[in-house]
Amino acid sequence: MFTGLVEAVGRVIALEPLPAGGAQLTLEAFPMAVGESLAVNGACLTVRHAEGSCLHFDLVAETLQRTNLGELKPGDPVNLERPLTPQSRIGGHFVQGHVDTTARLIEIQRHGNGHELRLQLQEPFFMRYIAPKGSIAVDGISLTVVQVGEGWFTVWIVPHTWQKTNLSSRQVGDQLNIETDILARYVERLLQAQGRL
Repeated sequence: MFTGLVEAVGRVIALEPLPAGGAQLTLEAFPMAVGESLAVNGACLTVRHAEGSCLHFDLVAETLQRTNLGELKPGDPVNLERPLTPQSRIGGHFVQGHVDTTARLIEIQRHGNGHELRLQLQEPFFMRYIAPKGSIAVDGISLTVVQVGEGWFTVWIVPHTWQKTNLSSRQVGDQLNIETDILARYVERLLQAQGRL
């Protein structure tokens, strides 16, 4: 479990296909132990091999299909967050690290020292879980939804988040990882079980 508060921005060293399918992702991050979890652009990955701050992860076909990790190139910045501990403060919202889909960045508007991003979901089905003032994880960053339209939504980015994450390097047309709020899913499931949906 994560909070969507990015701890650091790492760099991609390599993304190499594996003979049996999937790929191996190598990052410059911070020292971690084999078997530990790390959210990379919001996707929970397990450290397979570690050499100091050089970390290796195996990506299965599902991860490559559902996230933007398969598009990474050497030098690309990635958002990093280690899991919650019992002593952690929850400053964002509960993020599982299970990316639902991606969204295309269709507009960036600067407003004073902040930015507004408009994103269009790859799979419109997930719009049912996105509501104004609700929480959403975009590339692993806990953000508040501002507006919702037909297949799109907007989020505001404060200067600190813009500077301390990979968002400042994003361009129109880029695909960003999206994880909708798990609470919306539980509410939907509960209503279905009660026959109210």
